[in-house]
Amino acid sequence: MFDEFEHYNIETLAVRAGYEQTGEQENSEAIFPTSSFRYQSAAQAAARFGGQEPGNVYSRFTNPTVRAFENRLAAMEGAASCVATASGMSAILTTFMSLCQAGDHVVSSQSIFGTTKVLFTKYLMKFGLEVTFVSQTDLSEWQAAIRPNTKALFLETPSNPLTEVADLDALSQLAKANQCLLVVDNCFCTPILQRPLEQGADIVIHSATKFLDGQGRAIGGAVLGNAQLVGEEVRGFLRTCGPSMSPFNAWIFLKGLETLPIRMRAHCENALSLASWLSQHPKIEKVFYPGLTSHPQYELAHKQQSAGGGLVSFRVKGGREQAWQVIDHTKMVSITANLGDVKTIITHPATTTHVRVSPEDREKAGITENLLRISVGLESIEDIKRDLARGLDLI
Repeated sequence: MFDEFEHYNIETLAVRAGYEQTGEQENSEAIFPTSSFRYQSAAQAAARFGGQEPGNVYSRFTNPTVRAFENRLAAMEGAASCVATASGMSAILTTFMSLCQAGDHVVSSQSIFGTTKVLFTKYLMKFGLEVTFVSQTDLSEWQAAIRPNTKALFLETPSNPLTEVADLDALSQLAKANQCLLVVDNCFCTPILQRPLEQGADIVIHSATKFLDGQGRAIGGAVLGNAQLVGEEVRGFLRTCGPSMSPFNAWIFLKGLETLPIRMRAHCENALSLASWLSQHPKIEKVFYPGLTSHPQYELAHKQQSAGGGLVSFRVKGGREQAWQVIDHTKMVSITANLGDVKTIITHPATTTHVRVSPEDREKAGITENLLRISVGLESIEDIKRDLARGLDLI
């Protein structure tokens, strides 16, 4: 599918890959806001619905704008197939509902997004999926948790919000040795910083809402992998169950991909500067950022990522009161729970992104009351530091 772009670099893929110009000869990708498509005959309609003839059928599962986004992201991730979904969470749901059945077992990192953990424990377990949670970084725990019925290993790397980095090569070898799938959420690094399929992953998941869009405009997700697992199984679930991406959102993400390489480099540069500054601040207890040499997995991150990413977390000296004080004294930084935006964002994970996780599980995952997470944007780094200092200096 992507042979014509085989020898291009990822910056070119981000701008050019995946789109077929229409007869109007437009230079900017078109949006196709249509629910259905017309056929030249009853025979052609039958051939399209029956799969004998390729082409558009119904926008729930075939739309030119959505397909352009899928093709471009697939080219950037080095995947044979991509399925776009309505959100990052629906991408995770679609993956496990399409590839697992009752009685299957999944080993998951305990350091995953709070809502993802709720999805596993409150909903998927209800349908007979067994899930065991293990340390993101302790390979022996992953090994010990695998059973004969283990279908997949699942993780985000770096993790949210403590930026723990998992060893993808080691987990890939473990998955292959036990004939199970390695599923990696890559939304924090994007294919600009990390390409898990090249490191042995079978499935890559994205919340396109985050860095792929980059401007906080739309909700979407994606699942990437080979032609059988993703192109048939995952797409088959999407066709029937309908957690579909809208054409307009696909167009937003398609345009977001064009600037992704430039934005990710700028996010990383600002994040490293902020993390270094925070690590020297007297009111900070600990900083979590893979680009710092003090990070426990710095060497691993340096090996499998091209930069540290745009997410920085830190613990202030004190508890919730002091953490909230830092948030409430900002004047520029956005107080919200999104991430990956050009605008810098601050949140208190224990009471927002991980509020539905039990206190015991939050403690295991290191989500303490004095922890803050910052998605570092593209404003002046000096202005970001100055805004955070308003509250930090009062602790």
